[in-house]
Amino acid sequence: MLEKLSGLGPLVDRLANRAIWKLARARRRLETEVPLVSFTFDDVPDSALGAGAAILEKYGVRGTFYIAGGLAGQVEPDRRLITPEGCSELLARGHEIGCHTFAHRRLRDIAGLGTDLDRNAEYLKQVGVSPAASNFAFPYNAAWPLARAELRRRYRTCRAGGEDINRGAVDPMMLKGVEIRQPEDRARALTRWIDDVAERPGWLIFFTHDIAAQPTNYGCTPDTFDHLVRYAAEKGCCILPVDSAADRIGW
Repeated sequence: MLEKLSGLGPLVDRLANRAIWKLARARRRLETEVPLVSFTFDDVPDSALGAGAAILEKYGVRGTFYIAGGLAGQVEPDRRLITPEGCSELLARGHEIGCHTFAHRRLRDIAGLGTDLDRNAEYLKQVGVSPAASNFAFPYNAAWPLARAELRRRYRTCRAGGEDINRGAVDPMMLKGVEIRQPEDRARALTRWIDDVAERPGWLIFFTHDIAAQPTNYGCTPDTFDHLVRYAAEKGCCILPVDSAADRIGW
C-alpha cells in the first residue's frame, strides 16, 4: 500500500474522502425544520457505556455505538474496550448498535471486506443485534471509493469525519461528523456547532470515543459530554440515534 511505501497514509485518507464528498452522485435531499443531533461513539471503550450512555439517558435520549467485534474486551494502556455483555446492555437500554468493521482496519487494508463485515454481523447477532446493524462508521474516518458498492448493499448510512453539518444534497454513504476530542477547551467549545444547527436546521452528528476523567486524545470528560448534551437539549434540538434520525428525515 502507498502508506507502507512512503508514509502517505493520512494523505491517502484525506484525498479519498474529499474525492467521495465531491464526486459522489448518490445523494439524497436532507430537509428538516427541526435541528437534529446524534451523539455517536466509535470503537466503544467501556467508559462510553459507563459514563456516555448514562449521560444521554439522564436527558431522556439515546446514542449510536459503532462496534468492531475484533476489539471486544481488549485492554489497552489507556482504555478497555466494551465486552459482548456491554453491547447487550446498551441494546437493553435502548441505544443503537452500528457496525465499525470486525478487524478495525482501514477499508483499503481489508482484503476481504465482505467477509469481515459478515464476521462483525455475526458477532453483533450473538450479542442481540437483530436484524443486522443498519448503519456504519469508517474506522479512522477513512473511506475508500472501491468499498462503496459493498457498503451501499448492506447499510442505510455510513459516517466519516469532515467536521461539518449535513444539509441539503447529502450522500448517505458519506455522512459528515464533528469529533469530540482533546483538548478539553476545544471539546467544550463545540457548542458553536449546536448553535449553528439550531439556527439553520440540518443533521449534526457528533462522534467520540471514551468519556473519562482522564480521557485519551480521542475522548472527553463526563462533565464536557454532559455540557454538550445538555446544551443541545436546551437549544431545542431533537437528539436521536442515527437510525431514528434517518427515519425522521424520511430516508
